[in-house]
Amino acid sequence: MAENFDPIREARRQWEAHGYAEAADGMTLTTSIMRSQQLLMARIDRALRPLKLTFARYELLTLLRFSSHGELPMSVVSRRLQVHPTSTTNAVDRLERAGLVKRIPHPEDGRSTIVQLTKAGRELSLAATDALNREVFTHPGIEGERMDLLLQLLAEHRTALAED
Repeated sequence: MAENFDPIREARRQWEAHGYAEAADGMTLTTSIMRSQQLLMARIDRALRPLKLTFARYELLTLLRFSSHGELPMSVVSRRLQVHPTSTTNAVDRLERAGLVKRIPHPEDGRSTIVQLTKAGRELSLAATDALNREVFTHPGIEGERMDLLLQLLAEHRTALAED
């Protein structure tokens, strides 16, 4: 295989050749984003694997660590992480079994539960942040103005998708 072969460019060519030209831009964009996500997740998984932590659980721990009191209502966690409440519940279940968070009743709303970071959860979040900063975040594959432009475009894209 030639070094400069781009499988996504080839997929686009095939898409157009098979009569799907009107959807080729969207297919190319979607496939490009998905492939970039897969490549980034592989790097993230390598960094977090020694800590026995997934990125979704890392995000939850770090969200709590960054909150003013190390705790948030479960509904707020779901909104801030932009995930379904069931995903939050599953992640909290696993983190709680590992002793990294605990659930406490909301003092003012009996229907709500607060997720609170434990000392072990805080320490793991810090260690994971160090690993991710060292192995992933300081070398994202794009820099400077190009990164700024990509971040702006991705923010617009996320907003447009969320409106659907």
